[in-house]
Amino acid sequence: MEKVYDQTKVEPKWYDIWEKAGYFQPEINPEGKPYTIILPPPNANAPLHFGHALYTVEDILIRYHRMKGEAALWLPGSDHAGFETQVVFEKHLEKTGKSRFDFDRETLYKMIWDFVQANKGTMEGQLRKLGFSVDWSREKFTLDPDIVKVVYKTFKKLFNDGLAYRGLRLVNYCTRHGTSFSDLEVIYEDRTTPLYYIKYGPLTLATVRLETKFGDTAVAVHPDDKRYQKYIGETLSIETVLGPAKIKVIADKAVDPNFGTGVIKVTPAHAPIDFEIGQRHNLEIRQVIGFDGRLNEKAGKFAGMRVKEARKAIAVEMQEKGLIEKMDENYKNRVGVCYKCGTEIEPLPLEQWFLKMDGLAKTAIEAVNGERSRTIKIVPKNWETTYFNWLENLKDWNISRQIVWGMQIPAWRCIKCSEVKSQKSKVKTTTKSSKLNNTIWIVTEGEKPEKCPDCGSAQLEQDPDVFDTWFSSGQWPFATLQSTKPEDFDKFYPTSVMETGYDILLFWVARMVMLGIYITGKIPFKDILLHGKVLDPLGKKMSKSKGNVVDPIEIANLYGADALRMALMYGNAFGHDQALSHPKLQAMRNFTNKLWNIGRFIIDFAPEDAKHLNPTAVILGRDPVSKYGVNSATTPESTNHTDSGLTTFARMTGKNEDDKQILEKLSQTIKTVTKALDSYRFHDGSDALYEFIWHEFADKYIESTKDRRAQAQPVLEYVFRTSLELLHPFMPFITEELWQKLPHEGKTIMVTKWPNNINT
Repeated sequence: MEKVYDQTKVEPKWYDIWEKAGYFQPEINPEGKPYTIILPPPNANAPLHFGHALYTVEDILIRYHRMKGEAALWLPGSDHAGFETQVVFEKHLEKTGKSRFDFDRETLYKMIWDFVQANKGTMEGQLRKLGFSVDWSREKFTLDPDIVKVVYKTFKKLFNDGLAYRGLRLVNYCTRHGTSFSDLEVIYEDRTTPLYYIKYGPLTLATVRLETKFGDTAVAVHPDDKRYQKYIGETLSIETVLGPAKIKVIADKAVDPNFGTGVIKVTPAHAPIDFEIGQRHNLEIRQVIGFDGRLNEKAGKFAGMRVKEARKAIAVEMQEKGLIEKMDENYKNRVGVCYKCGTEIEPLPLEQWFLKMDGLAKTAIEAVNGERSRTIKIVPKNWETTYFNWLENLKDWNISRQIVWGMQIPAWRCIKCSEVKSQKSKVKTTTKSSKLNNTIWIVTEGEKPEKCPDCGSAQLEQDPDVFDTWFSSGQWPFATLQSTKPEDFDKFYPTSVMETGYDILLFWVARMVMLGIYITGKIPFKDILLHGKVLDPLGKKMSKSKGNVVDPIEIANLYGADALRMALMYGNAFGHDQALSHPKLQAMRNFTNKLWNIGRFIIDFAPEDAKHLNPTAVILGRDPVSKYGVNSATTPESTNHTDSGLTTFARMTGKNEDDKQILEKLSQTIKTVTKALDSYRFHDGSDALYEFIWHEFADKYIESTKDRRAQAQPVLEYVFRTSLELLHPFMPFITEELWQKLPHEGKTIMVTKWPNNINT
C-alpha cells in the first residue's frame, strides 16, 4: 500500500468498476425484497450545487439496504425545470445580444433542448464523482416521450373527472418574465409603502394602489358597520383625476372594518379578495394594467406608464385636485414578488387551466394522518403541521405557464367556434371538451383531434401554454416506474422513501402524494425524509446573486468525496440546517487518512508467522484463522456449532481480555449503526463509527496488540473488516479499497453484505 492515501487514484477507479459490473442495479439481489428510492431530479439547466451533495443520505440508505440483500433500486433522472431553465437560457442569450423574442417557438425550444442536453452530461459526471450508486440503466428525463405520455394521460383523466378545468381567474403574473405562477411560487417582502386616504364622494378610503382606481367597480363596507349603513346600495357621484364618475356601495363580510376607514375600493381585476367580492356581487372585471406591466387605455392620460411611475403621477394630480385627505408614509405591508427576478407580482385576470384541490388535498391529509392507520411517515415529525396546514387551506392550483420550455398542454380550441357568438348544443363524443367564453376546448392524451366535436371544424389551435413543472414532476414516482422496465412498477411501487429538502415539502412532495394516490390508488412512498439546507460558512443561504454558491466537486477534489459525505452526516441531526464547515471537512479528511494508516498497519505490517482471518468461518462458528492465503473452513471437533458468538471467537483467537472487549464494543457498534439507519438518525451512525474506529479501535485496541501482534492478527482483521462494512454506505470509496486488500476466500466482489452481529 502507498504510504499516503490518494483519493484521486481510488475514487474514479471504483465507481467505474461498480457501474460496469452492474452492481447498482436491483438485479444484483434478484430474490431480495424491493427497496426503492426515486432520486429527486436535479434541474438540468446547470451543474449541481452543494445542496445536492445531500443526496448522500439516499446513497447511504440504498447501499445499506443493498448490503442487507434487498433488491435496492435508486432510480436517477433530471428535471427540465421549465420556467427556471428558460430564465437561465435567456440570460445565456443576453450575453450574445439576443432575446427569446428573436426566435419562433420551435427554434427556441430546440435551442433550449440542446443547451440542457449539453449540461446533463456535466451533472451526471458530478453524481458519479460523489459516489452515488444510482441505476443508470433506468435513468429518466422529465421530457422523455414516455414520461410526457404519462403526464398527458393524467391530465386527460383529471379533465374527464371534472378536476381539471379552464377558468378566468386572477393569477400571479410576472410582467418581466411574462408568465403566471402558483401561490407557492410567490415570495413576500416586507415593505414601507405610502398609504393614501382618498375621497370617493362622501366616503374616504385607504389604499396603497392608486394606479388600480381606474378599474374600481364598487366600494365596499362590512354589512355590520353602523357608520356606513345609509350608503349601502347607493350609487355615489365621485370626482376622479379623469373627471366625474359614479360608483356603487356594496356590503361584504370580507371587508375588515378596522383597516383604514372601514371602506375599501373594489378592483376585481387586480386584487384576489376584490375578485372574490366581485364574483359574489356580479361586478365587472375591468382590467387597467396590461400583461406588460403598463397601464392601458382605461387609465386615460396615464396609459403607457409603468405601475410605480403611474402611482406617483396619480398621487400628484389627486393632491392638486384635493382628492387625497391624508397620507401615511410609514405604512408597512407585504408585497408579493417573483422568486426569480424580484419584480412585483401583478394579480391579473387570465384564462388558465386549474386543478380542483379539495378532494385531492383530503386524500393527501388522510394518507399521513388517516383515521385507521398512518400510511406515510414524515421525518422530522414536526413538519406534519406545515403539511396539514397547507393542505387544509389549499386553493385551486394554476398549472398553466406562458413559456416555451416544457410540456405543451394537450388542449385545442376551435377557431371557428371562437369567432361566433352563439354555439350549437354540445355533441357527445369520446374526446371530451370544455366551453369557456364561447370557446370550445378539446383535451386529449397528446394527439391532435381531427375536428371540433361541436361544429365539426378542423380549424383547431393548441393552447400555447405549458404545464407547471411541479405538475409534471408531481407524477415522477409512478411516471418513471411505468416507463422503465415492464415489471418495475408492480415490483417497486409504492417506493420506500422520498428524501428531499424541507423547502419543497409543499411545492413537490405534497403534490406527489395527491397525484400519486389519484392515479394509482396507492401512496407513492412510505416515508418522507426532509433534510435541512447547507449554508455557507457564515451561515447564509447560498445564492448565485450573493456569489457564495459552493461547487461540491471543488470540495470533493480538495478533501475527497468520502470526507465530504461523512462531514455532511457527522455531528448534525438530520433535518437541521448546517453551515459548510472546512474544519469538519478537514477532520473527516484526517479520518480517511486514519483509516488508511490502520489498513497499512493491519495489512502491510502483519507478522510473517501470523494467521489470518477467514470471515466466512467466523460467522459459521468454525476455525476462523489459517495461514495466509490458505483459508481453512474445517471445523475443529471441539467447536460447538451452535455457539458462534463472542465466546467462541475469543476462545479460537486466544483468551486475551482486550480481544473480548473490542469484540463486545464492535457488537454494540453494529447494533447502534443498524438502529440509526433504520430510524434515519444518520448522525448517530456516523458519530458512533467515528468514535469506535478512531478512539476504541485505533487509539486503544491496536496499541494494546503491539506486543502480541501475531496472536491478535485475526481479531484485528475481523474488527477492521466489519468496521469497513459498517462505514461503507457513508464512505464507499476508501472502504472498498481497504476491504479488497484484506484476506478473502475465493473471488472478491464489492462490499455487498451488511455485517451480522456475531453476538446474536
